[in-house]
Amino acid sequence: MARIKANGIEIEYETIGNKTDPTILLIMGLGAQLTLWSDVFCEGLAGRGFHVVRFDNRDCGLSTGFDSWGQADLPAAFMKLMTGQKVPAPYLLGDMAADAVGLLEALDIDRAHMIGASMGGMIAQIAAARHAARTRSLVSIMSTSGRPGLPPGKPEAIRATLERPASGDREAMVRHYMMLRRTIGSPGYPENEADMRRLVERNIDRRYYPAGVGRQYLAILASGDRVEMLKSVRTPTLVVHGAEDPLLPQEGGRDVAALVPGAQLEIYPGMGHDIPTALTPKLVDRIATFCGTA
Repeated sequence: MARIKANGIEIEYETIGNKTDPTILLIMGLGAQLTLWSDVFCEGLAGRGFHVVRFDNRDCGLSTGFDSWGQADLPAAFMKLMTGQKVPAPYLLGDMAADAVGLLEALDIDRAHMIGASMGGMIAQIAAARHAARTRSLVSIMSTSGRPGLPPGKPEAIRATLERPASGDREAMVRHYMMLRRTIGSPGYPENEADMRRLVERNIDRRYYPAGVGRQYLAILASGDRVEMLKSVRTPTLVVHGAEDPLLPQEGGRDVAALVPGAQLEIYPGMGHDIPTALTPKLVDRIATFCGTA
């Protein structure tokens, strides 16, 4: 892995594959480090002839944090949102999209297939709309348009995402994040417990940084929906969603596909709000085929 300055911040990133191949830029979701893009997923895409770049978003992992802004007060932010007031935030999703494009510029890459998961899908959508010249195609995975009135996630999934471990003890943190993965994961593709523990431990040991999660959540709340923006996207678009997603229900993905002219939609039975190992080969094949013809 390496770090580079882009868009005024330091971004931790990793590349897989041959740089002379078309680039795929992988953008992760809320509080999710680049390691949530599995090696199998990245190597699978590289094996299909792509140069893969994965990175830590700002306020996450080993990229620049925004502790100087302070802690996020999410209850107050929700109250402001419900009463039509402006939600204060240290940055917006548009700034995070500019980070992604800035990373490409810093790496001397002209254009990339923008692939984002969850909040990363929101960032990729903005990149496709605002930075079309940098975008070969858009793949929005388990994401949403943010349109008001779309079905909300299940309360237990939302609660698990926003809750924090009861203590700072490492084992308590591991148990908490394993619970989170079980709660939002894919019922049709249950994760092996030992593999899940290894992934959770790897991410906790790399960096445990809950303050950044709160500020990223503020960015989502403060940025509003992307309904009109998505109507302007002209880049080839694939929308991927799990039929059993408990956090961002499939209606969110369906709305993205309906808004982007000519978008393709794939709904996977049994898939929740993760990229399950057992489904990865099929997802790699679908995405590689799409990007290869986009």
